[in-house]
Order: sequence, then structure tokens, then C-alpha cells
Amino acid sequence: MAILTVAISPAVAIMTFIYLSKRIELEPLPLIIRMFVIGIIMVFPIMFIQYAFETEKVLEQPFLTSFFLAGLLEEFFKWFFLLFVAYRHSDFDHHYDGIIYGTAISLGFATIENLLYILNKGIEIALLRAIFPVSSHALFGIMMGFYMGKAKFTAEKTNRFLVSALFIPVFLHTAYDYMITIKDDTWVYWITPFMILLWIIGFRKIKLANDHHDHRFNYERTLK
Repeated sequence: MAILTVAISPAVAIMTFIYLSKRIELEPLPLIIRMFVIGIIMVFPIMFIQYAFETEKVLEQPFLTSFFLAGLLEEFFKWFFLLFVAYRHSDFDHHYDGIIYGTAISLGFATIENLLYILNKGIEIALLRAIFPVSSHALFGIMMGFYMGKAKFTAEKTNRFLVSALFIPVFLHTAYDYMITIKDDTWVYWITPFMILLWIIGFRKIKLANDHHDHRFNYERTLK
């Protein structure tokens, strides 16, 4: 029970923060829970594909492994379900909602991945995993959701923002995984400033998404 609590707590804390950071009406929970559950379910087919590639010794070069098996594979599935489940849903009615749903699916994925790692490696790694892998998944979700929301609520360049919603998280995830892969014992010194930068950008995206709604709301009021 303790391991389960430790594994889930970081995702609950981050998701609560993202959820409550929305300035106006809070988002209905059913779609958030659905996206979180989809993120959980995604872990198993993705881990199977990664295991198959590793067993067959395909893509042995660190960069290719980081790009295809971590960045592209994981972020594509998140992006796909975010686009075809949340993006078209009526509850997705503000720019900031993209951040909520993007974070939810990412944290669903991160929670099960975190639980499996802690069960395998021990509870001693829980703090490091909360600070780095779980937080990084949440931040990739914030980036993805921000651009997904921008695509939905910006009249022009919709396709460009949808592409950005996929490839910006892919690039960030690839960079994260590649630094951990090639830096061995010194990875923490490389990842820490990278994560600080991601959090700064993430907070900026949260503010911009909230501001976008404020401007839209004020504009609509002037028309009434």
C-alpha cells in the first residue's frame, strides 16, 4: 500500500495543481479521468513495443533509441488520443483545457510507469522519479496541451499548431532521454537545469493559456 501511495502521489499533486490553476470554471472530471485512464492503458502496448525493439537489438544507437522508442513512440500515442478523444469533446471549450487533458493523459502514463519502476527498483528511487520522470511527463503534456488548445481556439494556422503539439514534446522527450542515456553517473547535473527550464516554460504556457481565455471572455462581453 505504501508503494502504491508513493507511486501515485506525485501525479495526484501535479494534476491537482494544473486543475486548480485554471482561472475560471473548473473542468468537469469525467473527461479528465478518461484521459488519465487512457494514459494508464497506453503503457502496456508501448512497453511491449519497446521491449521487442530492445530484444531484437533494433535502433541500438542512443539517439535513435531516444527519438523513436521514447520521444516519438510515447508522445505520438498521447497526441493521438488527445486529438481524437479530448480535442473533439464539448468539454474542451477553453484554451487552458488542452493543458488539463494533455497533463492528465501524460500523468496516467507516468503513474503506471512509475509504479512499475518502484516495484522493480525499490521505494528508495521514488523521490528521484517524482522530481524527474513524473514531472517531465507532466511538462511534456503541458506543452502538448497548450498547442492543442491553441489549434482549437485560433482561427488560423490550426494544422501548424497541431504539428507543434506533437513534435515539441517529441523533441523535449528525446532530449531528456538522450541526456540520461549518454551521461551515465553525471546525468543529474544535465537534467536538473533542463527540468528547471521546462518548468519555467511550463508556467509561462499556463499563464498564456489563461490569458487567452481572459482576452476572449472580455472581447465577447464587449459584443453583448
